[in-house]
Amino acid sequence: LTVATPITANSKNLTSQPSLQQYLVDNNGNIDFPVLGTLHIGGLTKSQAENMIKEKLKTYIKEDPIVNVRMANYKISVMGEVASPGTFTITNEKVNIMEALAMAGDMTVYGQRDKVKLIREDAQGNRQVIPLNLNDADIIVSPYYYLQQNDVVYVTPNKTKAKNAGISNSTTIWFSVVGTLVSLVSLIVTIAK
Repeated sequence: LTVATPITANSKNLTSQPSLQQYLVDNNGNIDFPVLGTLHIGGLTKSQAENMIKEKLKTYIKEDPIVNVRMANYKISVMGEVASPGTFTITNEKVNIMEALAMAGDMTVYGQRDKVKLIREDAQGNRQVIPLNLNDADIIVSPYYYLQQNDVVYVTPNKTKAKNAGISNSTTIWFSVVGTLVSLVSLIVTIAK
């Protein structure tokens, strides 16, 4: 959260930039704001938080305060069929799903672009799974194009990857069984001689 007050010609300390302050939002959605005390901004949109703080500041500041609410940093996770899955800290105000995939090294050849899942938690803590089709040009106007705090992007593997995983597991089991049987037969033949 960043707050600034405008500069006037009567100000004794003229600077080219207004004074900016940043405030940390705690896990309960509160900020500790000088003079105003603890303010609950959790669950508010950016503009709602800005307006609430402006209204409260007007009783203490003669000029109209300028309040700019923005995310300083947040985390997202990218998992599934990407080159480098992991959790990423976002330092700019917003990131879209394409940028998130690029941070994870893009999808592997086994990733299904039409079956990407976005897992998002709402204000009540309920998680919802949103299917996304990255082949659809309308993805850029989707409300899910820009990611939010704690979003998880999951790239579903295609059938080839799933089939290969099944083959490698069953192949390993068969080689183990055949190897054990050959050893057992060799042992019996050796003992019988």
